[in-house]
Amino acid sequence: MSEGKYGFFGNYGSWREALQHSKGFDDPAILEKVKNASLKVKSGEAVYERDSVLFDKVQYSYPLLTYLLFIASANEQKLSILDFGGSLGSSYFQCRNLISQLRKLKWNIVEQKHFVDCGREFIQDDVLKFYDRIEECCDTESSDVILLSGVLQCLEKPYEFLSEVMGYGFEYIIFDRTFFMDQPDRITVQSVPPEIYKSSYPIWFFNYDQFHSFFNGRYELIDETDSFEEVRLEDGVQSKSKAMLLRKLS
Repeated sequence: MSEGKYGFFGNYGSWREALQHSKGFDDPAILEKVKNASLKVKSGEAVYERDSVLFDKVQYSYPLLTYLLFIASANEQKLSILDFGGSLGSSYFQCRNLISQLRKLKWNIVEQKHFVDCGREFIQDDVLKFYDRIEECCDTESSDVILLSGVLQCLEKPYEFLSEVMGYGFEYIIFDRTFFMDQPDRITVQSVPPEIYKSSYPIWFFNYDQFHSFFNGRYELIDETDSFEEVRLEDGVQSKSKAMLLRKLS
């Protein structure tokens, strides 16, 4: 990967190999930039943050909002979310204004420990809580839905993780900002433009049909739609991000 090139590069045979060509997710610069941006959103100095970038207007994920309100409508206007890999509350602050009138709202984020420590010290409140592990969150708060927004492709073993998630028996699973293509699953390295933060890390792109078949007999697809992101890999392969709502089969 050449210096000064940003985007998605390579077709690596393993996650470990991709890591050798990237900095990884624990780069402290990432947390610092996300913390500073999130605090500005919480204090009202900015309205929205995504990947540490501040916006003067909320860029709603309308599929995500629709799915959350659908679940709340089936649950007496109550909603408890486990947001895995939810940073310091990006999706929560994005959705907050349009779901704040629910009878009950709990937004629980499971993240890396340094994000959890930061979240508990600077961001946490009566609605937004931070946890180190899914088990810790589930022991404290029963969640109707697990949200996986832009995080599944960042895990070394995404299908093993999904098996674990299904084992918890969440009634609903929401995917948002998850990238698919018609080719076999592929591991690349994403090089992030320095105006966001200077870093790079491995990223999965999923084969659409294989991904869907993984849930057969366990969860049914309620809805699916294209999300707002589309990327082109260095060899010209196109990939679109999608949002999906799945419900556990009885």
